[in-house]
Amino acid sequence: MSDTKNAGKNAEKNTEEHAGKNHEMNDAENSEKNVTRRAALGRGVGVGFGLAAIGVTSALATAVSAPPAAAASRASAGGDGTPWTAELLPRTVAGICIPRGEVAQKAATFARRASSETLFNHVMRTYLYGCLLFDRRGVQYDRELAFIAAVLHDLGLVEAYQSPAERFEVDGADAAQRFLQGQRMPADRVAVVWDAIALHTNTGIATRKRPEIAMVSIGSGLDFAGNDLPKIPSDTLEEILAAFPRKGFKQEAIDTMLSLCRTKPMSVLMHPFAEVGRRHIPGFPVPTVEDLVLAAPFAE
Repeated sequence: MSDTKNAGKNAEKNTEEHAGKNHEMNDAENSEKNVTRRAALGRGVGVGFGLAAIGVTSALATAVSAPPAAAASRASAGGDGTPWTAELLPRTVAGICIPRGEVAQKAATFARRASSETLFNHVMRTYLYGCLLFDRRGVQYDRELAFIAAVLHDLGLVEAYQSPAERFEVDGADAAQRFLQGQRMPADRVAVVWDAIALHTNTGIATRKRPEIAMVSIGSGLDFAGNDLPKIPSDTLEEILAAFPRKGFKQEAIDTMLSLCRTKPMSVLMHPFAEVGRRHIPGFPVPTVEDLVLAAPFAE
């Protein structure tokens, strides 16, 4: 998921009916987690603490809530429970080749077995949209590296790969790094994938980096918020959505944001996902940027 600058607007548009349910939180959970922003600031949640908490160094509710075994059980070739493999992917979609290299295929298999179908379809669309937009501009890039970064970019939304406090982008980048190191990918290529995943929700920075990094941000931003959608021909869009349908992506994305806000709220400090938490979670404990500035320990 990406280009989260638009997350608040999309959430407002698509969750009016869902909002009432999200306001009915369990009392015990509220008492344990819903520290007020004022109380959080009183405990020293200034800018320095916030940056440490979030470790500043592209469905999703199902992927977050289900254990890895359950996600894997859904990633089958058919009703017989046969494990899913990247061999099941089409060779091309909308004229874009799906890389067939060993590491690329293993990365796709790893991502699909870890993820819900909704989440996996999102990361595949991310790759396809990124390729279409960059091919149209005549940009040269490493297609296999772009594919690997795209298919692994939302591992941080999978519970098995979540840390207690890091942003989901960093969790995903770290998980991808561990996986690729296990595949003996050269360190310089692993570093590109790490940057692509860690920066994918910050398009303004990602697009100043090399193409494989920018592609993940731009492709996921198109799928998440519709950025640059008019640049995709209608017949091409239909082919992509037929190959990798959305399957309720909007609502699952919002559910995932709320899950992160509830289970690791300080990971969304100064993050666009916090907007969703503030709207739907009573007493949401994460300070705003204004709270942080006003709580700075200076006599002025």
